[in-house]
Amino acid sequence: MAKLPVVAIIGRPNTGKSTLFNSLVRKRVAIVSEVPGTTRDHIASKVEGDGADYLLLDTGGMGGGTTDKDFEEDVHEQSLIALRHADLILFTANGREEITRSDREIAQLLRRKAKRHVPVLLVLNKCDNPELAEEAERLFLELGIGDEVFPVSAISNVGTQDIRKAIARHLKRMHFRKAEEAPEAPSATVPRIAIVGKPNVGKSSLINALMSDTQREESPRLVSDIPGTTRDTTDTVITSEGSQYLFVDTAGLKRHAKSERGIEGFAVLRTIQAIEDADIAVVVLDASGPVSRQDKSIAGLAVEEGKGLIILLNKIDLLKGEERKAKQEEIAYEFRFCKYAPVLSSSAETRENLPKLFNLIQMAHRNRLRRLPTKELQNWLGDHTYGKPVGAVGTAKHITQAKDIPPTFVLFVRNPKEVKVSQLRYLENRLRETFDFAGSPIRWVTKGNHDRE
Repeated sequence: MAKLPVVAIIGRPNTGKSTLFNSLVRKRVAIVSEVPGTTRDHIASKVEGDGADYLLLDTGGMGGGTTDKDFEEDVHEQSLIALRHADLILFTANGREEITRSDREIAQLLRRKAKRHVPVLLVLNKCDNPELAEEAERLFLELGIGDEVFPVSAISNVGTQDIRKAIARHLKRMHFRKAEEAPEAPSATVPRIAIVGKPNVGKSSLINALMSDTQREESPRLVSDIPGTTRDTTDTVITSEGSQYLFVDTAGLKRHAKSERGIEGFAVLRTIQAIEDADIAVVVLDASGPVSRQDKSIAGLAVEEGKGLIILLNKIDLLKGEERKAKQEEIAYEFRFCKYAPVLSSSAETRENLPKLFNLIQMAHRNRLRRLPTKELQNWLGDHTYGKPVGAVGTAKHITQAKDIPPTFVLFVRNPKEVKVSQLRYLENRLRETFDFAGSPIRWVTKGNHDRE
């Protein structure tokens, strides 16, 4: 299968790289803000282009100028990694401003670091009128970098179609073609796993620990003790024992998440969207701290959305003997509302028990898609309701599984209004005892017996 080419957007902070990214992929993926340095990690999305599909990569700003001085060096290094692996580069600059020292430094880096055969397209963003575009083009030609120059306004989608055509033309010249399926693009059978939790519980460290040595070297996740390092959701495909898993690292959710404003608010929204789009949610907890209301709220969100659920207790290496036992008892009590979710005690630092996560993901994914034959369900229902004091559910004459995901069971009873939650909980407990469904929520729908006809 053909390689999926990488098109990397680079430039100094606040030149509109993320706005350009969103315009080219035709959807809002990267966070856009007036605060320089908003994008810290690589944001990637597959683009179906004319003639060749490609992986579009947004990067953190190079050359300084952010409000996060502690991260500038790491972000700059990650941008260099993107530069080294790119097949085509979109070098963005602010067409409304004079050439800056950072612009010149990046142009010099491109001359030294970019592979010789890699095309560089100079994108002069924020050019809203023809006169400004013409002046910016004359000015930036002084840099002496770029195979072509494109004055655009990404926020208004002015000129971005010309960039799409140029990308297609250059990729075709480099003999890239459309393929049925590129290796980097996971198939529909690959489970999508959202790594979620409060800030600074070790989500990015876990993904780093799950990566192979080669993958970790090429695309490491930013890791820091400072909460909020990850602001965007970022995708990483990891292969284990021949199976692929798509992990989505998310920004940490905080209290009153839905009412957050500014950059953190965008990140929170992206995290919630990641859970909605995921098959499995792995809720990461810090073993060295108590279970908080927010931890349970995050797990509750995954339950409400019908996602497979795994509780991962990170930093377990910090606890010994009785401390570990007490923590496991605390987890069992605090998460009793989703006791079907397996709990994995592990450590991103030591990798203790971490490989077991893949088996738990496979189990939860399999159970979430699992279907039971109606005849088998009918026999099970009779065994657990006939002659037993189970209230209104004892009047059920038929049960079947709907086509919905997660597993949804339709129960036909005499009067659905008389069915109590406790009665359905009884049935769910018996169903799990017989058929398992570990890691997956279960839904119930009650209908009148006459509705079956």
